[in-house]
Amino acid sequence: MTRRRAHVAASAPHWRAGNRVRLLENGDEFFPRAFAAIAAAEHEVLLETFILFEDKVGLELHRHLVDAARRGVRVELTVDGWGSPSFSHRFVAGLVDAGVRFHVFDPGPKPFGLRLHVFRRMHRKLLVVDGRVAFVGGINFSADHLMDYGSEAMQDYSVELTGPIVDDIRAFTATQARVPAPSLPGDASGTAHGDARVKLTVRDNAHCRTDIERAYRTAIRGAKREVVIANAYFFPSHRLLSELRRAARRGVSVTLIVAARSDEPIATLGARALYKHLMQAGVRVYEYMPRPFHGKVAVIDDEWATIGSSNLDPLSLSLNLEANVFIRDAEFNAVLRARLQELRDAHCFRIDPSSLRGGIWQAVTGPIAYHLMRRFPRWAGLLPAHAPTRLLLRPRRVQEAPA
Repeated sequence: MTRRRAHVAASAPHWRAGNRVRLLENGDEFFPRAFAAIAAAEHEVLLETFILFEDKVGLELHRHLVDAARRGVRVELTVDGWGSPSFSHRFVAGLVDAGVRFHVFDPGPKPFGLRLHVFRRMHRKLLVVDGRVAFVGGINFSADHLMDYGSEAMQDYSVELTGPIVDDIRAFTATQARVPAPSLPGDASGTAHGDARVKLTVRDNAHCRTDIERAYRTAIRGAKREVVIANAYFFPSHRLLSELRRAARRGVSVTLIVAARSDEPIATLGARALYKHLMQAGVRVYEYMPRPFHGKVAVIDDEWATIGSSNLDPLSLSLNLEANVFIRDAEFNAVLRARLQELRDAHCFRIDPSSLRGGIWQAVTGPIAYHLMRRFPRWAGLLPAHAPTRLLLRPRRVQEAPA
């Protein structure tokens, strides 16, 4: 399959029936399932992650990938060159020497320790094992997704999938790593495993620029009863905002859950600049208080949901490489809705319109943040263009690296 065909197929409007979907909340649920799948791998492990840290989670992943490679499993690991830091020589050599094909997306030079290309990042989080099981979501391989990390632990979500949709996820991920399409033994994912209909949708800078955003807008436009969006970085396009306002005005219950604090202060300012505009139409806005919110999920009515890597902000919607799954399944929707309702009721603060008056500082910084974020994709497009590459680390290259 050519790269172009893979992109088109991944975002083609094909819903795959017969899938089983399991919600995984935070690293405490996600990592054990992901590591167990890798430990059971017999033929192939394909993994893409924006962030991989050399902490206790990264070291555990390292152990499982090395073990898999040593028993003859084909292991393809891709990390983003901006999101993941420089690794120690021992960490990289251990993977490569075991036979892991270790790719770095857009490695780029770092003059004076600064990366020149900070946009168009590979922000996806995908794991496919033996063409039988896949994981899609927003959770990176780092210890800050575990509850024992403390007050800075991320609140986030992923899904485990079995069934025919795994074929689509495997085909897309394999094409990115330039893996041939082998005939994997067994029934792989072709047999129905459940009742969920699922679609994989990606965003890139070539053929699928607006697919994820359009899927959101279409679902909101068709909402009859309820829209719940929980997203870490919320600053979508004017068209998506308009769909939310129209839904609220026609009587749909529209709830937005966003982060009360962020590692990008301008993102918080930008989101808050939208609150009044949304609440005037009847949208209810909540801020998640206890810890950093990193989720990218939504539930609409009884049979539409999404989980993935895409935030609803200019970076994700206009520049990053992203992947979401869209799910039609009443049982899964009920589970995700209940989790989000519990989160909202126990850990979120509802924004009171009267609190939005603010002072002079907020009156000045809010509009500035709004216009900076609204124009950011256009300005980023004026920067010198570059074609992101994938660097495959080879044993000789690792051996030459300083210890």
